[in-house]
Amino acid sequence: MTTLAPTTSPEGTRPSVRIVLADDEAMVRTALRVILEDEPDFTVVGEARDGVEAVAVVRETRPDVVLMDVRMPGIDGIRATELIVAGGDAPPRVVVVTTFENDAYVYEALRAGASGFLLKRSDPEVLVQSVRLVARGDTLLFPAAVRALAGEHARTASAAPAWVSRLTGREAQVLRLMARGLNNAEIARRMEVGAATVKTHVAGVLAKTGARDRTQAVIAAYEAGLAGRE
Repeated sequence: MTTLAPTTSPEGTRPSVRIVLADDEAMVRTALRVILEDEPDFTVVGEARDGVEAVAVVRETRPDVVLMDVRMPGIDGIRATELIVAGGDAPPRVVVVTTFENDAYVYEALRAGASGFLLKRSDPEVLVQSVRLVARGDTLLFPAAVRALAGEHARTASAAPAWVSRLTGREAQVLRLMARGLNNAEIARRMEVGAATVKTHVAGVLAKTGARDRTQAVIAAYEAGLAGRE
């Protein structure tokens, strides 16, 4: 387990995004840290070699984003993600970093509370942009990949869950568009409504699905068979 001294952003710059890296391979952690710390608004505040260390480092350093490998010794990334997102009022966003996008572990990590996933072979600029996206509260989903994961790994029920019938027509439409990867501005343009209206519908979707964030709502939509319907 490695924790680093906290840093503050120079006056007049953006607040630093605090990041924890969890991977059992030291070379992977080093490569990620080199890429991320080249950005003036990123600070790697800790590293972990397994899920147990990841949970401990997160509790000690209180990062904004955790880049989490799923296949680690001891507690794997799925269980570590569950513990992290359940730990407090404002837990960090967890992004799964994986070798295989169709891995059942990825889908289970998303179900456990991860905000999205990245491939380890992603270009550095994709990594940087993705961390910024997640740090500001957005999700990091790739609709085609999630659709494939859901089709292969989702544990679907024989009947639609009760929350489906509680959605309004507009909320159901918003949820389907979220599952297709659209953000609020894109949904507003597609539905020809204001951004505030979309935000209200999204809040309704999260409340009725019981989802922590957009990622969990999208997973719920796939498992309920709503994603892809027009």
